[in-house]
Amino acid sequence: MFMFKMKKICSLAVLLSVFISTAVFAADKKTVGVIKIASHAALDADEKGFEAAMAASGFKEGVNVIYDRQNAQGDPAKAAAIAQKFVDQKVDLVHSIATPTTQAVVKLTKNIPVVFSSITDPVNAGIVSKESTPGSKTGSNVTGVSDMWPVKLQMELYTKIVPKAKKWGTIYNPAEANSVIHIKAMKEAAKKLGIELVEVTIANKNDVAGAAVSLAGKVQAIAITSDNTVYSDLEAVIKICNEKKIPLFVGDEGGVTRGAIAAYGLDYYLVGYTAGKKAAMILKGMKPGDIPWGPVEKFSLIINEKAAKAQGVTIAPDLLKKSSKVIK
Repeated sequence: MFMFKMKKICSLAVLLSVFISTAVFAADKKTVGVIKIASHAALDADEKGFEAAMAASGFKEGVNVIYDRQNAQGDPAKAAAIAQKFVDQKVDLVHSIATPTTQAVVKLTKNIPVVFSSITDPVNAGIVSKESTPGSKTGSNVTGVSDMWPVKLQMELYTKIVPKAKKWGTIYNPAEANSVIHIKAMKEAAKKLGIELVEVTIANKNDVAGAAVSLAGKVQAIAITSDNTVYSDLEAVIKICNEKKIPLFVGDEGGVTRGAIAAYGLDYYLVGYTAGKKAAMILKGMKPGDIPWGPVEKFSLIINEKAAKAQGVTIAPDLLKKSSKVIK
């Protein structure tokens, strides 16, 4: 009888211990503010990759982490308001996706850890100091992952797919620092390749379709940079390219899946996943300034045969063999 009571008491003690530890674990939830400049395939994949890495590192949503997900919808003023909201709430960490949103956050706080992703050039954007080179520590409250595209290699490859195209078009929002950097690299590549680059600038998502129409008849191919404004309505560009038989190229897998012919570029899920690993390290006690920032350096060739056919292009067999993925 005594042994039975002792076992019962021990069982109750174990249950109570589990209950208490679970309650403490649940009460110690971390709040992560998530801010992205707009919603489109690349940035959405980035966000999913980040949260997958967090979960793999032990931070489960609803258990010990809460995500406050915010979308600036392409509006810098809204991005600033969201950033202020996160500062006022004293979130434990901010995951900022894209350049304008990260600029808004780092302008307002030097104390809350910030992990950025999908930023082309964090140095020139003023997000990390000019003394901080890729692969080094920032020494500040900021770290993250950049998504600099291999623009020269991209243009070299795309011109091989459509060698007869001598006039290329592009569309971008000059208010996006990442786009300006990419356009500069595209101009340099175009000059070396002996092709002409025709630029059309836009201010918001509503301008995308008109910009694509304006290029029709003027260019023989179009290449889009990592411009968030254009990507917010990439379907409008794809529609015009299909109708007018204009080959369209991008720099990420998501854009190819949506209807561009090809991309030699990044998997944005991997960009976010890498950033998520850094965030988990911070929430476990490391200082963001002690975690090196840097680019994702893995690139792959993705080809959409269906899109190529729609835009009047035949992909050479050797390129199909070299590609990492072919969409039929």
